Order: sequence, then structure tokens, then C-alpha cells
Amino acid sequence: MHNFNAGPSILPKEVLEEASRALLDFNGTGLSLLEIGHRTPVFTAVMEEARALVRELMQLDEDHEVLFLHGGATLQFVQVPMNLLDEGQVANYTETGTWSEKAIKEARLFGKVHIAGSSASTGHTTIPKNLHVEAGGAYLHLTSNETIAGTQWHQFPYDIQQPLVADMSSDVLSRVLDFNRFDLIYAGAQKNIGPAGACLVVVNKNCLGKIKRPIPAFMDYRLHIKEGSMLNTPPVFAVYVILLTLRWLKKMGGVAAIEKQNQEKATLFYTTLDSLPLFQGPVAKEDRSSMNAVFIMQDPKLEKEFLQTAEKEGMVGIKGHRSVGGFRVSLYNALPLSSVQAITSFMRSFANKKG
Repeated sequence: MHNFNAGPSILPKEVLEEASRALLDFNGTGLSLLEIGHRTPVFTAVMEEARALVRELMQLDEDHEVLFLHGGATLQFVQVPMNLLDEGQVANYTETGTWSEKAIKEARLFGKVHIAGSSASTGHTTIPKNLHVEAGGAYLHLTSNETIAGTQWHQFPYDIQQPLVADMSSDVLSRVLDFNRFDLIYAGAQKNIGPAGACLVVVNKNCLGKIKRPIPAFMDYRLHIKEGSMLNTPPVFAVYVILLTLRWLKKMGGVAAIEKQNQEKATLFYTTLDSLPLFQGPVAKEDRSSMNAVFIMQDPKLEKEFLQTAEKEGMVGIKGHRSVGGFRVSLYNALPLSSVQAITSFMRSFANKKG
């Protein structure tokens, strides 16, 4: 099977094998991972190693803290403004697709939102180039990769004189970045770093504690930091699979090595796409995502046949999001080059038969 699902998505085979063994007997304890106490030494070691590996892979400085929380990126749409946006302040947001729009909607519950840049006029097929950031804002928020629109930020507005916040759910640890230049990063785990059920948060602790609004305990990043991501029972199994995935990533050579592989996969796919008139990629070439390649067919009548034939060939998860249709091929870290070779070969074959 070639798994192109957008999320939950493909995991390394060795990670799945190790995780399956832990379900029956975790580290020789005679207990399932699902049965152990989250404050026992056997699990606290898992949490500590997972946080340490994130620090290592991202090369984080001492000001940045690593958390594993519940609620996915969706809860972060609320938790970010709750912790950073005080009454009377303005938060700057970029509007680049479905997920940034959801973040904007939630932020408006806590204060004024200024749209610093939008790609709505292009149907979210581009990334806004000229931002108009309101000075003195609480922060600037962007979605680094839009899984539905298939766009990705390739240059970031670092010098904005206010905290930079990024939803990196679908491209975290897929490419080399100076992660310390972001004041808050959040990423649902289920695309590049693990299974559904946990959310990675990396936050510069110097941004916290500056608002007057009372924050419920569960929503306060400072309390999660104080308790080492165990303010309440953490998503134990999800964190363990994240740990295994981080170990795998380090063994593969780290972020720089996986970026090289991801670029090779994306180049192969987009070169093939552009060479076949039967298919069309709506996203501006300079803004194409290396994680989620979206495309349509010139003749919509062929879409059903293309999808059904692909599934017969063992290629799953290529149907586009229900809100936009078309097709989407997700090229996450764990997807092997052989799968991209398989689908590009299939696309060429299908186009030749119909051309």
C-alpha cells in the first residue's frame, strides 16, 4: 500500500512495530503501555526523552519550552490568544486557507484581529507577499503549511518587532528552520511526528504571563511547563509513538537529512505533474507545498476513474479535501520515495491512455 493520507497519516514501519510490542509488554514490565501510570518512572522517562529530542532536533535555546498537550491544533486556536492576547490589544493574523481561517475565528473571541495578509482573492492558491502588520500587536500568527490549499510559507517574516506564532501542524520537522526565531509553535502530531491525540507546543517562556485576563488552569501554558506536560494525564500512547518517531528521525540523520529527501519527493511529483497536460496544479509554483501537493484534472469526468484505478493499484488517501475536491498527495517525512515513484508512474500511464 502507498499511503498518501493527509492526516492521520503514514508512520515509519519500524515505529509501528515497536509501538505494537509496547501494547502487550512495555519495556519488559509485563504491562501494556496503556496500563502504566503516567507518573511512574517508566513513563516519565518517555516524556523527558521526547521533550529532549524535540529540543535537539530543533536546536532550541534555553528560553524555549517543549510541551505535549491534548486537543490538537484546534485547541491551540483558542489557547494561543487566551495566553497572548490581552483586552484592548490587536493580534495580527495571515489568512491563507481553511486552517488559518479557523484560527482567526477563535482569536476574535478574545480581542481584535487584524488581517496582515490574505490570499483569499486568489482562492488561497498563493502565499501573501506584502504583509501589513499592525505595529504594537500582541503577535503575528501564520499557518506555515495549508494542508487543504496546498500552499507553504518558504520565507518567514521574522523581523516584525512582535512575537511570531506558527501553526506548523503539517510541516513541523520536515525542513531546517531557525525555530528559535518563533515565539510559539504548535503542531498536531498526526502528520509528521506521530499519531492523533497529542499536540506539540514549543513556546518562548518570555512571552507568557503578560496579560491581565484570568486563564483557566488547563489553558495556562505556564502551568503545563511547571508540571512537565503532566498537569493532567497526558495522551500516554500518543506521546510514546511521538518518541519513537523522533528517534527514527534522528537515526535518519535529523531534520537536514529528511528535508533533502522531502525535496527529492516534491521535485519528482511536481515535475511529473507539470509534464502532463491531463493534470493541473492550481497553486502558484513558488508557493507550492512540499508536504501536500494538490491537483485537479482538466476533464472532471475522469476523476472518478482516476481515483478508483489508483486505489486498485494500492494508492490510498489521494482524494482531495471535501471542501475543495480534486486530489491531494501528502508527502510527509515517513513517506518513502518509492511511493512517489509509484504514483508518478501511475499518473504518466493514466495520462498516456487518456491522451
